[in-house]
Amino acid sequence: MSTAMPAALTVPEVMATLRLSRSKVYDLIRSRALPSFTIGRCRRFDAADVATFMRNRVEENY
Repeated sequence: MSTAMPAALTVPEVMATLRLSRSKVYDLIRSRALPSFTIGRCRRFDAADVATFMRNRVEENY
């Protein structure tokens, strides 16, 4: 039985995944469009949340 933890992505990883600038990623955080969490001063994103964000954006455009 595997209990794999979901991936926690960094801001640079989300920037690369979404091909967005740092400021746009932080705009999405501030607007609560992209969920994130902090550990100390480190901002992290659940990979599933990023995938859901992308999927929702694609669906909005169709």
